[in-house]
Amino acid sequence: MNDLSRTDPAPAPLHLERLTIRLAGEPLVTLDATIAPGEILTVMGPSGSGKSTLLATIAGFLAPAFTVSGRVRLGETVLDGLAPETRHVGLLFQDPLLFPHLSVGGNLAFGMVPGGGRRERRRRIAAALDEVGLAGYAERDPATLSGGQKARVALLRVLLAEPRAMLLDEPFSKLDAALRDDLRRLVFARVRERRLPTLMVTHDIADAEAAGGRVIELGAGRQSD
Repeated sequence: MNDLSRTDPAPAPLHLERLTIRLAGEPLVTLDATIAPGEILTVMGPSGSGKSTLLATIAGFLAPAFTVSGRVRLGETVLDGLAPETRHVGLLFQDPLLFPHLSVGGNLAFGMVPGGGRRERRRRIAAALDEVGLAGYAERDPATLSGGQKARVALLRVLLAEPRAMLLDEPFSKLDAALRDDLRRLVFARVRERRLPTLMVTHDIADAEAAGGRVIELGAGRQSD
């Protein structure tokens, strides 16, 4: 078991129960699905179909202009109405969004669960960086990293926050082809070994093919395995 593995609460499915998101009274997204621990459900659709709105609903920062019916549940915990920071849902964006005023290690420490002492936190950060081929990078300035390195640090920052579910918002779209393949393998391996129910939104069919499993097309009225 690697250093990033969770030891507390047992993996739980993410339930999207008769979820309907409306804008100005008109349905934008309608979805009823359960994502099992370690499963990656891919949601595709054209711009404006509601992919990002769906992620915002699950993560807890949906704009007030939208209304939602149905329920989002992680295991037995109903997420509706909870503050984003209490939902234990990790979100990986297409941009790394690293804090420029913090070192790589500082970025990783930012979201870590409190406790364990400074020495233990540094040990965990060092071990996490080593696992993704970035040993010794803790003191580096994020501005000195390549695109692929920044993406790996962004992934580690999410994982070190110990989420219980993962949302992927086109995290591979700004990488070149070779880096995209490498990061896909890394991200999918990590969510599976940690048994995180994962929802990925993407425009790229290659992302869906690499993830395997179910694909839901918003606005198309169909689902494939």
